[in-house]
Amino acid sequence: MKSSSPAACLAAAFALALLACLPARAADVAAIMERCATCHGKNGASTDEHIPSIGGYSAKYIVESIRNIRNKLRPCAEVTIVSGPKKGTKSDMCKVAADLKDSDAEAVAKYLAGQKFVRAKQPYDPARAQKGAPVYKLRCEKCHEDNGSSAEEDNGILAGQWTPYLRDQIANFRSGKRQIDDKMKLRLERVTKDDEENLYHFFASQQ
Repeated sequence: MKSSSPAACLAAAFALALLACLPARAADVAAIMERCATCHGKNGASTDEHIPSIGGYSAKYIVESIRNIRNKLRPCAEVTIVSGPKKGTKSDMCKVAADLKDSDAEAVAKYLAGQKFVRAKQPYDPARAQKGAPVYKLRCEKCHEDNGSSAEEDNGILAGQWTPYLRDQIANFRSGKRQIDDKMKLRLERVTKDDEENLYHFFASQQ
């Protein structure tokens, strides 16, 4: 019987090692997702109006968001943990991002990107939502397609996102607390406060 070549043995050993790591990797992601869920909800579907739903976001957007938080390009608002053993205590994303390895962030981002974005059930004014539609078309559609529901542009999902969270982020953009690119800055500067309010109702109406 002919013996296997060293190269074949090495390839087989590598394959076995990889297979042995897969369950551990899955277990790691599950453990990290349990921590994420204490604020962002199961599979990234938030039940807190100041914490965004992130299930269904693109993996690239999630990874870049974590990187921007680490680099102090996004502010970290303190929130109350809504579930789990630390329920009722305070935390923020700066603390979470600091403890998250790059490989873990990428794995979690890939997992969340495979989930369905769950739109918030929240009140809105139909008249204002109707007025917000043309504002969206003029100022937002180019980067946030399909009425703000597309994740393909790697810019986050707006349709059905919690309105208080969106208000917080727009305030951060306007004040300079959160980094904003030149194109969005120019578009946002042309959105009046009344138009901005109509946009919130337009996105909230998509449930």
